[in-house]
Amino acid sequence: MDPNTIYYAIAAVLVVVGVAGTVLPALPGLPLVFAGMLLAAWTGDFEKIGIPTVVVLALLTLISLAVDFWATAHGAKRVGASRKALVGAVIGTFAGLFVFPPFGLFVGPFAGALAGELLHRRNVDRESLGHAAKVGFGTWFGIVLGVVLKLGIAFAMIGLFVLAWWL
Repeated sequence: MDPNTIYYAIAAVLVVVGVAGTVLPALPGLPLVFAGMLLAAWTGDFEKIGIPTVVVLALLTLISLAVDFWATAHGAKRVGASRKALVGAVIGTFAGLFVFPPFGLFVGPFAGALAGELLHRRNVDRESLGHAAKVGFGTWFGIVLGVVLKLGIAFAMIGLFVLAWWL
């Protein structure tokens, strides 16, 4: 079997796993998409996919990392989340992913942020519970916003790659 065929197959797997990783927090989504595209460009000796295209893809990957942090922080800070709420959202995301897939991916961040904010406040009265629920929703919204933006960037990267390949 031709080694280039194997490299292209690995590149395609990296891109597919990377796109899945934009939704699944356990995988570094867009860096994997970029790695697959870089491998494909390298395999083709950068003839179809040139260095300028690779640079643009790398910049989009860096932007996606910034978007991920910004969206989560924006959602959380907008509602006054504590550091414990943010940690809780991350833990909740992983727990939800592995304990109750796929629905846990949506419920986990909310539940984790809620629990983290309640631990931060150390009392469970009506006001604290209401604020913690608001923090849970805001954090969850930030995570969902980040996923949507990253998916948009992933498909823009794929479109750019395909366009450069065929032109």
